[in-house]
Amino acid sequence: MHVESSVRTKLITNVNEYTQITDDIARPIEAAPNKQWMFWTIVSAIVMTMGFALIGWTLWEGIGVWGLNTEVGWGFDITNFVFWVGIGHAGTLISAVLLLFRQTWRNSINRSAEAMTIFAVLCAAIFPTIHAGRVWDLIYFGPLPNTRGTLWDNFNSPLMWDVFAISTYLTVSLVFWYLGMIPDFATLRDRFKRQGKTTASNVYGIASFGWEGSARNWSRFEIISLILAGLCTPLVLSVHSIVSMDFATSVVPGWHTTIFPPYFVAGAIFSGFGMVQTLLVIMRKVYKLENYITIEHMENMAKIVLATGSIVGLAYSTEFFIAWYSGSFFERYVFINRAFGDYWWAYFAMFSCNVITPQLYWSKAIRQNMTVTFILSIFVNIGMWFERFVIIVTSLHHDFLPARWANYTPTFVEIGIFIGTFGLFFTCFFLFSKFLPTINMFEVKTLLHHPRKPKGIPNGVKDDSHSHH
Repeated sequence: MHVESSVRTKLITNVNEYTQITDDIARPIEAAPNKQWMFWTIVSAIVMTMGFALIGWTLWEGIGVWGLNTEVGWGFDITNFVFWVGIGHAGTLISAVLLLFRQTWRNSINRSAEAMTIFAVLCAAIFPTIHAGRVWDLIYFGPLPNTRGTLWDNFNSPLMWDVFAISTYLTVSLVFWYLGMIPDFATLRDRFKRQGKTTASNVYGIASFGWEGSARNWSRFEIISLILAGLCTPLVLSVHSIVSMDFATSVVPGWHTTIFPPYFVAGAIFSGFGMVQTLLVIMRKVYKLENYITIEHMENMAKIVLATGSIVGLAYSTEFFIAWYSGSFFERYVFINRAFGDYWWAYFAMFSCNVITPQLYWSKAIRQNMTVTFILSIFVNIGMWFERFVIIVTSLHHDFLPARWANYTPTFVEIGIFIGTFGLFFTCFFLFSKFLPTINMFEVKTLLHHPRKPKGIPNGVKDDSHSHH
């Protein structure tokens, strides 16, 4: 009896030559910027400029231009900080963890996900910085000798933890991202040299650090990639755990819970993959990369969104159960108020977007429908923003003393700064998509299936019809 194992779906389609891969990925970089790209980049830059102008206004006038009050000391700023750090999580997971587990479906999407991580962390870093109020005093976060005597960092401060989390995350992610592009920079250097474009060739030549493609180059490249992947993997768990402990180590009802670290990590991967889906659906269409970012890739990401969304839903239920089981009046009140109080609309937006909507991904037809995937990915990101808003504001606005209760409403300055960070994110992403290879050329080439030898050619006879040099 002859049994044949099922063959996995191809991860790249309609591609038979290595040169075709190089041509397809290099095309957007070599072509002149089109009007569509120019328009959206300029729009993003204008939005970014507006955001930075409002940050300048905040620093000039002080934090009083925000809607914070004595009760809600954390509002839009920390909500947006946690939101952006979460979005950056998918990049590290795709790059490092999936590399260590030898998951080849990451090869087409890791470059964009890593870029997204860098830009999201840049957006996140803005908020704790301006939240501190006196940006010019941030130098004291370092253990520097000064006129007041040696002033050491306050390691009890959550703001200090964020400094370590963001600086470590940004540094390692940036090195990992850049390292992966070095062979591709060398490819672009050589292509521009052949085309007689000396300036572009020199720029990419400097960026490629003299890469020759020798066996020694590749050996060292692979070793350092694995070392960096090993360093990045704990970051997936640690960075958002640190962010969650900003809340969990307090005595505020609704925050003081041991479930926060795994709950925040699952939520971060959930929102990160949501944003990766949003960007890749657009990119594969605009840059005609459907052969490389296939339905298979989008379906795998949808499965991860479904899994992490279900974990997040379980965490919401666990929170309510523990509040009831704890016997603490204050804990119970916070959760009843969260679902049915003044901010009930935010809670139901969060729950419907994060728990109910992703369940549609149980259907294979929906996972493979790019329009529906795009819409669901937007819902995921809206829901995850509301999750952070709900956790922060509903836990703070009704404290232990009813005499101090106060509602929080963001001002146009806070809303404008948040919108401005989207401008920064998309400006960076549009520039990345134009000037850097959005897909990892050499890793995608490892996925190319060499066609089987046609029938009729005897064993031992080489078939030169599909040779690759």
